[in-house]
Amino acid sequence: MSDGISRDDLRAAVASGVLDEAQASNLMILSDQRQGYRANMIGDDEPFELFKGFAEIFVTVGLGLLVAGLIGLTAIFGDVVLIPAVTMAISLALAFYFTKKRRMSLPSIALCIAFAVTLALTTSSVIVGEQGDMTPWRVVIIGLIGIVGMLGYYRVFRLPFAMFALGVFGVITIIGAVDFLFPGNTPNADLTDYFDLRRQPYLAIGTLVFGVCAFLGALWFDLQDPHRVSRKSASAFWLHILAAPALVNTLVMSNYQMGGAVGTSLAIFVLALFTLLAIIIDRRSFLTAGLVYMGLLLASAISETGTEWAPVLTMLVLGLFVTSLGAFWTQTRAWLLGLLPNFPGKHRLPPYEDGLAVSE
Repeated sequence: MSDGISRDDLRAAVASGVLDEAQASNLMILSDQRQGYRANMIGDDEPFELFKGFAEIFVTVGLGLLVAGLIGLTAIFGDVVLIPAVTMAISLALAFYFTKKRRMSLPSIALCIAFAVTLALTTSSVIVGEQGDMTPWRVVIIGLIGIVGMLGYYRVFRLPFAMFALGVFGVITIIGAVDFLFPGNTPNADLTDYFDLRRQPYLAIGTLVFGVCAFLGALWFDLQDPHRVSRKSASAFWLHILAAPALVNTLVMSNYQMGGAVGTSLAIFVLALFTLLAIIIDRRSFLTAGLVYMGLLLASAISETGTEWAPVLTMLVLGLFVTSLGAFWTQTRAWLLGLLPNFPGKHRLPPYEDGLAVSE
């Protein structure tokens, strides 16, 4: 498609409603089959479109002022308790224009955040009331209602970012469920306890289960869109953003904080597995989530040599590794997948022949 319609054109056609996602994907596959992958693979960047231009920033600022003004009117002339409900209704109504009709990225994300936050506030005001306590089972109810609400939001607007908001409600549900089933097993101050299987086993298992569910959901979207031209790939991107920290932090931190040679070795082994997984599925989020631990382990190893340049050497070595892997990502991925035997779903992963890749 070097002298015809580009992948960006197809994404624009899908966003504007000229083509649906299935038509765009089929057209891309047909073009690749006719012209060959090499002529069509245009890069290996993971697509992340926060906004399309300054006009979207301008509109988002305007939406913020508009919603704030309407909330102010509600507070002056109405019941303060109704403020979240009114804001939720306003954000939902505006989304029908800016998300469903105009397909504007940043305003759509802002309206989705407003809907999710006000949905949680409205639910809590109804369940808890003015004098009630935020008990664990009420947290679970708020989380479950939020999950259902964001599923409906995604169903109506097909906004990929809604998957991120859905995942946040999933985390809220898990925290509430753990606190309800195992009172006193949620950490109060140390954030690392949320992921340590030894110090907070129930909550860490909860975050691990959440990470697995988010990853499976992301993989389901990815396998339906191997050429990554539709909303399915973007939806997977937001789920990977949640899955990677949950899985990497739980498994690596639990081993790293164990200490000693065994804990360090296990942490390195898990990081290596996540690096291979990131390359295989062509998603860099798992590798990015593990960079902090890579730095800690590397700094510890260099410090044991007794050099006073440990911090500088750590940054140099880690920077060289990340830069090299980023520069030769597609070649590394083609080599790795070429070594692996056929496994279920391998043919549905993004193309990797001859060191080529599609845009993430």
